[in-house]
Amino acid sequence: MEPVNEAVRVRPAAPLRPFIAWYSGYRQAGVGPAVHRGMPSPWLTLIFTLDEPLTVAVHPDPAQHPGTFDTLAGGLHTSPAVVTHDGWQSGIQVALSPLGARPLLGLPAGELAGIDVPGSAVIGALAGEVRERLRAAPSWPDRFAVVDDVLTAQLVRHRDRGGAVAPEVSPEVGLAWRELLRTGGQARIGGLTSETGWSARHLQGRLRTETGLTPKTAARVIRFDRARRLMLRGEARPGGLVLADLAAECGFYDQAHLDREFRALAGCSPSRWLAEEFRNVQAAFADGLRGS
Repeated sequence: MEPVNEAVRVRPAAPLRPFIAWYSGYRQAGVGPAVHRGMPSPWLTLIFTLDEPLTVAVHPDPAQHPGTFDTLAGGLHTSPAVVTHDGWQSGIQVALSPLGARPLLGLPAGELAGIDVPGSAVIGALAGEVRERLRAAPSWPDRFAVVDDVLTAQLVRHRDRGGAVAPEVSPEVGLAWRELLRTGGQARIGGLTSETGWSARHLQGRLRTETGLTPKTAARVIRFDRARRLMLRGEARPGGLVLADLAAECGFYDQAHLDREFRALAGCSPSRWLAEEFRNVQAAFADGLRGS
């Protein structure tokens, strides 16, 4: 059997685009065992496996025991997850904005901060139903269409339900989060308080509730996420990259600052991460499983 390496990334259906950045489909079969670091990022993780379960050897929360998951939901985090496989892995990952947690999952993203749970803990029996539909779908476009259908129905359901769960975050939280993303984590906190009309303390509390991160920590994670994605893409191009230039572009004081942040948030140096990541199918779309 010839080794299989597939990686596909697409945008979701139009109604879902305010809440979901992309879907990533991946399949590897008959390749060597590998370790993948699920990096801190501004996206929640929602994974539906297709064949083998997902093996998480180390969770962002060290109190969580290693485990396997047919479906997984993970919140924003500030330390890496460690995912292993024995040469076989496949699934679809949804890069979910914390602004999409209420309208799509029915809960604030802060409730998932730093933890991983089975998909059924968030969307109930629907998690298993989606997985079975995905396993029966014959192609990547068909699988992505399943996810579109299910999540669009979720969006309608939560918006119609009302009750105790607000359908979306407040406009102020949305404004602050989008500005942090737009600036690559370089927005000034003072500017965010002026834009929202909130005090720094109130903004901090509300953003933590809705996303799981304070404004300062969110900015840190977003800067790191942008840097490591540019790093991966730059390394894949002829001539490679210059880390000092990348550090300046992403808002770090210098290359040493970037290196310290990488070790703190990734648990390793940039060079070690690049060497590990280019053995993974996820590097094909400059994106990572779980950390995306």
